Amino acid sequence: MLLFGHIGITLAATALGFRLTDKLRNRITEDRVGGSSPTSDSSHLKIQPDNRMSFFRSLANHVDIRFLLVGSMLPDIIDKPVGIFLFQETYSNGRIFSHTLLFLILLMVAGLFIRGYSGKTWGLALSIGTVFHLLLDKMWQTPKTLFWPILGFGFEKTETFDYLSKVFYVLLNEPAVYIPEIIGFIAFVLFAWELLNRRITIKFLQNGRLY
Repeated sequence: MLLFGHIGITLAATALGFRLTDKLRNRITEDRVGGSSPTSDSSHLKIQPDNRMSFFRSLANHVDIRFLLVGSMLPDIIDKPVGIFLFQETYSNGRIFSHTLLFLILLMVAGLFIRGYSGKTWGLALSIGTVFHLLLDKMWQTPKTLFWPILGFGFEKTETFDYLSKVFYVLLNEPAVYIPEIIGFIAFVLFAWELLNRRITIKFLQNGRLY
């Protein structure tokens, strides 16, 4: 999967997930409060996913979208330079340490610690982005990498030329590969349009806020 498939699908799926979670929490809160005291006002207990609030603005209330976007490409940002360019003779593979379940777990633990200590969500945002990256890369198809080092300390080596040839072959002969890219591109364009339309691009880049 290429750039927009990772970024756009991660962005849209995470926004949808938090949106549905907020509505579910509010429904549970209403049922509990309503059952115990019909006259009670439960509005102060709600997460308040305002239906008029934009899809992505609602997401910004939970995580820093800037780090979510970085996290959606983080394994490639780390592994591609290290495995293909810096240590090609050693690894010769663009999916190594950062494409492992161990890396994801360590990232999540760090994210939870940062949130608990300082209230910042950027660590969790990186973790969520990385989760989607591993899923979209179908890492379960390469269990030796995903479950490293349980199945061994080495990584499978691939020739860079063969890898690039395979990528170009797929792009030219398998149109289905463009479907997630198109979906991701549409999601990213909608997000970018919101930034531009509301003239908050600079504010978003500075502090991750959409309001």
